[in-house]
Amino acid sequence: QLQLVESGGGLVQAGGSLRLSCAASGRTFSRYAMGWFRQAPGKEREFVSTISGTGRYTYYEDSVKGRFTISRDNAKNTVYLQMNSLKSEDTAVYYCAAGLNTGWVPGSYDYWGQGTQVSVSS
Repeated sequence: QLQLVESGGGLVQAGGSLRLSCAASGRTFSRYAMGWFRQAPGKEREFVSTISGTGRYTYYEDSVKGRFTISRDNAKNTVYLQMNSLKSEDTAVYYCAAGLNTGWVPGSYDYWGQGTQVSVSS
């Protein structure tokens, strides 16, 4: 069992930066791939990025490549999403998730946080 708690969301102007954190409970954090998803009002939850348990492998959705960076600190049971050059279309609730394998769809993950709001003003 893992419990995930996101933090770091907020309101930022276009072009600005935010760093999201997701703290996990449990002793087996490093066994899990971690993902970030987002959901804008009226839209389906969509993949943003994922990182393997060791941190060796990372993947990004095309629209965030070069702007977002996922990382993890297994000693702190935390995964991060550094978001730079934010755009209004990045506005959404951001969720972190944990699963045994990296994946691009929500069904690949077993545990979810409650979400944190990111709002980008143009």
